Order: sequence, then structure tokens, then C-alpha cells
Amino acid sequence: MPDILIIEDEPHMREGLRDNLVFEGYTVDLAADGVEGLEKMTARPYDLVLLDVMLPRMSGFDVCKEARRRDIRTPIIMLTARGEEIDKVLGLEYGADDYVTKPFSLRELMARIKAVLRRHQAPAGAASVSIGRLTVDFERYEAASDDAPVAFTHLEFEVLRFLHVHAHQVVSRDTLLAEVWGYGAQPTTRTVDNFILKLRQKIEDDPATPRHILTVHGVGYKLIL
Repeated sequence: MPDILIIEDEPHMREGLRDNLVFEGYTVDLAADGVEGLEKMTARPYDLVLLDVMLPRMSGFDVCKEARRRDIRTPIIMLTARGEEIDKVLGLEYGADDYVTKPFSLRELMARIKAVLRRHQAPAGAASVSIGRLTVDFERYEAASDDAPVAFTHLEFEVLRFLHVHAHQVVSRDTLLAEVWGYGAQPTTRTVDNFILKLRQKIEDDPATPRHILTVHGVGYKLIL
């Protein structure tokens, strides 16, 4: 069964999450602050991390950003008591795969966990492909430009993979949210736009005048190979 790390400073929340995840059959490890959590993420691989935003010693945002800087690709679901869209977008831009706003139902959290694990473990289909200035290996989650590695978050790979599978077709923002994020209309279509901007910076010779990821105004995006 998947091995999950919970980084949460509140003892009742941390232990409650552990007990419920163990009941569902997961293997669970715990960390009580951001520094300890990052050390555990660095020391050995996990299948998924539940990461609280408000942590002592090192915030969840900083843990997420530093983990991605260290090329730790473990899927991360952020747990936050904040409801502002900017906080949600910030977490995703730092490399989180999803977020859940407290208070949340156990059923919702379990659904998010299963969706993220499913995306992370899904068969890759086509392996190495050329997209713009990049060579992308979807099977290994690797990308390079002129033989130099280019850093991608897991979710950025999944957005690009979906666009590649549907190359030369118009893909709506709502479709990307439903198929890549795996749930309805959250977080928001604005989040999709932010991911597309990041992909263009890595793919396009001139991100301001894209040739490969095109905007179809009022609808969504189209990938041209």
C-alpha cells in the first residue's frame, strides 16, 4: 500500500489523520514541523505527503518550494485553514499537486488522496516526445532542452501530457480541471492559466508570442507540435 508522510504540528489532527489513513490500509509516517518534515522527505521516498501550511520552524509553502528545488517529486497535498485563492494558487505554483481547505471531511480528503495517487501512478503512454524546444519523457517524468534538465512539477507534467494526448485539439479550461486535477471546477480556471504561463516559459522560444501552446479565446488552449 502507498506510504504517506503527514507533516502537521497539531497533535490531534496529526494523530487523527494517521489513524484514519492506517484504517484505510496506508502506511503512515509523521512529522511535527516543517524542518522535520523536509528532512524525512529528503531521507527516503514516500508515495504522497500531506503538508500543513502553518507549521513551526518552516512553513508548508517553504517546505514545498525547497522539496521541489531538491528535485523531490513526491506528490504533495497541502492542508490549509486559509480560504483565499491567492494562498491556493501560491501552493500550486510552489509545486503542490492539490490542496484541501480546513475544515474538510474525511471523505473529501480520501478522494483527493486517491486522485493524486492515481495521477502519479498512471501509465505514461508515449515516452519521449519533442515539444517546442523540449524533449519530454513522460514515463520518467523528465524534460530537457539542449541536453540540460528542465525542472517540472508533477502537475505540470500532467497538464502537458493531457495537452499532448489531445494535440491540435482545443482543450477547455474546465476539461483540464476535471481531467488533470480530477475534480470539478476547482481550484479555478485562473490556476490553469497560471500553469499554462509556466509551461510556455519552459517550451516556447518567445513565451509572449507562443507557437506551441496557443490560446483559444473564450475556450481554452491548443498544443501545436
